[in-house]
Amino acid sequence: MAAPLLAFHKEILEKIHDPSTSELLLLARGLGLRRMVCTLMKIYDSPQNLVLLVNATPEEEAAIGEELGIMGCRKPGLRVIGYEMGKRDRQDLYKKGGLFSVTSRILVVDMLQSDIPIELITGILVLRAERVTALALEAFIVRLYREKNSSGFLKAFSDQPESITSGLSPLRNIMKELHLRTVYIYPRFHETVKSTLENRKADVIELYQHMTESMQTIHHAIVQCMTMTLSELKRSHATLELDDLTIESAYFKSFDAVVRRQLDPVWHKVGPKTKQLVGDLSTLRRLLTYLLSYDAFSFYEYLETLIACNTTSTFSGEKRLNQSPWMLTDAANIIIQTAKRRCYTLSKKSADRPDDVTFDDQDGWDALDDMEGFRGQPVDKPKKSWIPEGLDPVAEELPKWELLADVLQEVEEEILRHGSLTNIKGSNTVLVMTSSSRASALVSEFLSNMDLDAPKGKRGRKMMEKKLRQYLFWKSKLASQNQGKKNPSHTGVKGKQNAAPIMVGKPTEGPTNQSLALKKKEEMKQARGTNRRRVRGGAPSATSKPSSDGNFENPTVNDDIEEIEAIVAAPNPSSLTDILIGDSDFGLLERIISGQLQDDFDTQYGLLTSDETVVVRVYSDDSDDRVLAELQPKFVVMFEPSLEFVRRVEVYKNSHPGLGVRVYFMIYQLSCEEHKYLAALRREKDSFERLIKERGAMLNPVFEDQRPKAADQFIRTISSRLAGGRKELSTQPSQVIVDMREFRSTLPSLLHASGLQVVPATLTVGDYILTPEICIERKSIPDLISSFNSGRLYTQCELMSVHYKQPILLIEFEENKAFSLELIAETAKSYAKPTAKATSKKDAGPSETDRVPSLQSKVVLLTLHFPRVRIIWSSSPYATADIFNDLKANNPEPDLSRAIAIGAEEDPDVGAGVNTAAEDLLRCLPGISAKNVKYVMSKVNSVREFCEMTREEIQGILGVEPGNRCWEFMHGIGNMRS
Repeated sequence: MAAPLLAFHKEILEKIHDPSTSELLLLARGLGLRRMVCTLMKIYDSPQNLVLLVNATPEEEAAIGEELGIMGCRKPGLRVIGYEMGKRDRQDLYKKGGLFSVTSRILVVDMLQSDIPIELITGILVLRAERVTALALEAFIVRLYREKNSSGFLKAFSDQPESITSGLSPLRNIMKELHLRTVYIYPRFHETVKSTLENRKADVIELYQHMTESMQTIHHAIVQCMTMTLSELKRSHATLELDDLTIESAYFKSFDAVVRRQLDPVWHKVGPKTKQLVGDLSTLRRLLTYLLSYDAFSFYEYLETLIACNTTSTFSGEKRLNQSPWMLTDAANIIIQTAKRRCYTLSKKSADRPDDVTFDDQDGWDALDDMEGFRGQPVDKPKKSWIPEGLDPVAEELPKWELLADVLQEVEEEILRHGSLTNIKGSNTVLVMTSSSRASALVSEFLSNMDLDAPKGKRGRKMMEKKLRQYLFWKSKLASQNQGKKNPSHTGVKGKQNAAPIMVGKPTEGPTNQSLALKKKEEMKQARGTNRRRVRGGAPSATSKPSSDGNFENPTVNDDIEEIEAIVAAPNPSSLTDILIGDSDFGLLERIISGQLQDDFDTQYGLLTSDETVVVRVYSDDSDDRVLAELQPKFVVMFEPSLEFVRRVEVYKNSHPGLGVRVYFMIYQLSCEEHKYLAALRREKDSFERLIKERGAMLNPVFEDQRPKAADQFIRTISSRLAGGRKELSTQPSQVIVDMREFRSTLPSLLHASGLQVVPATLTVGDYILTPEICIERKSIPDLISSFNSGRLYTQCELMSVHYKQPILLIEFEENKAFSLELIAETAKSYAKPTAKATSKKDAGPSETDRVPSLQSKVVLLTLHFPRVRIIWSSSPYATADIFNDLKANNPEPDLSRAIAIGAEEDPDVGAGVNTAAEDLLRCLPGISAKNVKYVMSKVNSVREFCEMTREEIQGILGVEPGNRCWEFMHGIGNMRS
């Protein structure tokens, strides 16, 4: 059963449910926008109505369909129209009426082809109204809709107010494109919303967790690197308006898009250093997030990959010329060194330790334990056999893990305390919410491996040991690869050739240069070290074999990496097995093989009761409302803060009277997590205030029909030289034939807005047919580069040259970006593939730029091969629409049937009565393919006649270059030349 609507939900529905009105609704996130959309669709659900839902993702379509089913709209409910549905099936569905969800591209094509009765549409519901611009397909849909239907409603919805605050009058622009004149704004501080949600407040417990000392050090160092990078970016571009870019705004993902949008007009002028700075800002932001959500080993692995990528080139494997500036700072060294100390420490050699240190003073250690409060704690276990000697694991755990364990213990005690009460609504399932799937998996792994008897800060020790094994296995693989490249027999530490290799696991037996007395003394030290309870500072110190080199140097970052690789790369056959499979896993493996677990299946597996269930879930969209309604948890743990989920809990609490809900709100104090949460609150509040202010001062737009009237649409000027520019009556409107695949772009919408009639069709040759002689192949910058790399552009120009007199290649740039070939050359590098293997430093070949052929040279070769192909450079889609109108001036209109037939492979009428053997022979000739063989057969009667043609006649059929190759092949000129 669906949850009841709250007071502000009913107030909004009273205002927007009328089918004779059209409105835009802006609602704060988390207040139940999907529930209101589903309620509206339930009101309009009828076979006599045709209601369309636009801009919904597949996940939203499934969720809305399920919600409508719960509300009672099941037969037929919401029907989804996708690409797999045929044209005739869509026509039949539209005629039956009801609720439909359709993509914007399919709806545009159906409207242009009159497959959907536009005049019979009851209304359109548009989601994500903040994305509607003049270039969007939704604006094209509304324009087509209002041309033939002025009585139907259009209702738009949005819960992203931050996206409607950039630019000049953004709210007015959206309402103009959607042909709307009314907007309703409901923020969280709206009087009705505020009074409704404050009636029943949830029991919220805010838990501010301090970061560890090492995490604070890393956090401050990352912020320092971000400050330095941002100030360097502002200093290098003082002419741009970069004052709004602050560290606070850098916490959000939209920061990268804002910076790139500011630099797009001059992107071709900035140097590689500036481009590196822009990429470094996003990298540092991810580091801040990963510091609070990744375990210590995963975070350090990510840092090591950053170091490797920063020092090695992608193509050649050589040293990079433009390294990240923040990597060269002292703060970066602090980040790397502190992150390493969170994982492990490399102990000194045993020879450096004084021999007079005694470890067997048990009474002294007991007295020290009493003083420090450690008396009665379990004894630390001896060091694992699979841990390499010389490596002391630290395995620092995230502080929130310990806090989560305490919260779950408190929840369990609370459940036991109120277990006898049966009148309390809700289930005892604990819902834990995280911000990402990786964080959710990490929390689940911690809860499944948690040791409740362990001291604080050590409850996840078992999980961290697994992480250490994975890390050592990864390093051992890297070490084996590096040693295979250099010297497979070398396993010592770099720079210490005389040092004995450090072995993994137990030391191997064999003759050594050590005396028996020293051996016995070393064994006694190891026995005392493993049997004692603890050493000040943590776990028992690991001893290693004495090295012939007694000096110990403080290693740098690269030396640390090489040293740990050397430690885990010792030639022990069982070392990798020990790392991958723990001691406790061998028994389980043997039981699985012997089949002893079959008897324990019923006791180990089965359905769990709600009291024993902890659900760990990632923050999602409005589907979280359905999760809360189904689980009805009395305890919710927000492992990471989320603004919208707090409101969902408020709505959930007020929608279920008598339900007790306790929320544990966990947040790191004085961290980017706290700053980001507070900044999101301020951003949303400021955005709503700006929208309310703009609505108060906004003039209502007046919508006029900009299309030509029926009496004048066919009258156009034929020529200024005929009777002084007299106007004559044309038999058909000005139209352009557009390929179906081109509706992914914004150009068809602009062509329609400029007054041209857009006719969609499935074209084999070309993308746009303007006249019977003009065919245009449109290429955006990424498409142009990929077409050159794959060779597809050559075939397309060849077909256009064969079938049309004026083939045109249109190269279209993006709006508000540099109209420069240097930008294309920079983009081409990212799409290019390496053409040769990495060369050594001695015989280094050409650089990356020299190995990648420039786009200009490819364009020159294309014009040399196809002289008839004209190239048009367009700065934006708006300029392209003006160019198309100029090209169509004083020219006849294209024929739709002929444009579709050109280049079609399968045509049963053409193939009737044709000699298939002769057709196969023609296809074997160079310059003739399946695309143009039908056209060649329509020009000649036999293969003999084709072979007797002159070079000029064949070039007239196939084109200059293909015709030349075909004629030379048939006359054997190519063999004589070779």
